[in-house]
Amino acid sequence: MIDHFGINCADLPASAAFYDKVLGVLGYGRVLDFEVALGYGPPGKPDFWIGTQPEGEGPSSGPNREVHIAFVASSADAVRAFHEAAVSLGAEVLHEPRHWPEYHDHYFGAFVRDPDGNNVEAVCHTVAPG
Repeated sequence: MIDHFGINCADLPASAAFYDKVLGVLGYGRVLDFEVALGYGPPGKPDFWIGTQPEGEGPSSGPNREVHIAFVASSADAVRAFHEAAVSLGAEVLHEPRHWPEYHDHYFGAFVRDPDGNNVEAVCHTVAPG
């Protein structure tokens, strides 16, 4: 059901040092490293993400920072159906369904905001690009 999730951090370098160490002793490591977000997990599969705390107003900022959670989808059609269902309920679209080659060649996902401002995604890892 859960593919991966992420949290925002007030001090990304401090949080990175913390998670590098505490997850390292559990056998997990940093597997993707972007300027504003880091992915941790077993080799090749970032299951847990930490990212920068957005500044300003909105659901991503302040004491109740948004959470990112991604649900496993069985196909690209299931990702599209998730997106359509969310939009029909008035969800804010963060990213339309598409391939995300920056994650890996077969990553197909869609991102919306839930009623509480959280970043919710459906993702399928088996969709060929094109």
